[in-house]
Amino acid sequence: MTILFLETIRTFSQSIRIRDVIDLLLVAALIFEMFFLMRKTVGIRILIGFILMYFLWRAVVALDMLLLSKILGAFMGVGAIALVIVFQPEIRQILLMLGNVKMFERVGKGKWSFIRLNLVNDKLNIDAIVMACKKMSSEKTGALIVIARYNELEQVMKTGIAVDATVNEQLLESIFFKNSPLHDGAVIISHNRIATAKAILPVSSNRKIPTHFGLRHRSALGMSENTDAIIVVVSEETGKISLFHRTNIIQNLSSAQLGEYLRNKFEPKNVKK
Repeated sequence: MTILFLETIRTFSQSIRIRDVIDLLLVAALIFEMFFLMRKTVGIRILIGFILMYFLWRAVVALDMLLLSKILGAFMGVGAIALVIVFQPEIRQILLMLGNVKMFERVGKGKWSFIRLNLVNDKLNIDAIVMACKKMSSEKTGALIVIARYNELEQVMKTGIAVDATVNEQLLESIFFKNSPLHDGAVIISHNRIATAKAILPVSSNRKIPTHFGLRHRSALGMSENTDAIIVVVSEETGKISLFHRTNIIQNLSSAQLGEYLRNKFEPKNVKK
């Protein structure tokens, strides 16, 4: 029995090709990325429900239950289309990430890099943003700041008013001053410049949003669900600073903690996904 078992393992190992291992690793990476994007959304529950529905369908087919198998079979037949519709935000997120991977980008004379991710704000003036948020927090001035990372955010920029000015503390404070005509909406920072003010962000429909979240926070969450940007919110009611990035929601940040987070994400030696 032992010899037969060892012989089976040897035969199986000889049949495995390098391309099979690569295929398995790529599928595992895709599944992990999908889980990472959906782990704090309702999408993960829908995916679990779909998987359970599939196993139920296979079970009724095995039991030769004709009517139920026909009904579930018809549902599974359009399963791929249903998944695309249901998981549109997650699929969009993955495509946006892939769209910002520049293949074979020239980095010098005669030198090429295979895959290179370029931060939009690789020279971000973090201190100006932190100091502006600190002052607006102390004065309870509401603010909504979107800082681009790998996504250019051009579609969102089109919803606002073009500014195209260098990032600085005084300008951010003046934009969000309550009597300013630009204070409503979001500021978009791209290439270390205040590209747009008064931009309109997508509002999240997540039912698990805390009840105390206002429109700024809901818009920030909606933006973080659809892009890889980092969104900073200063509450007009409490003056508290919140940060939204992908599925992360960090509330009651101090100015020092905000600066540490931004440096961790934008300074070259610390850049992380």
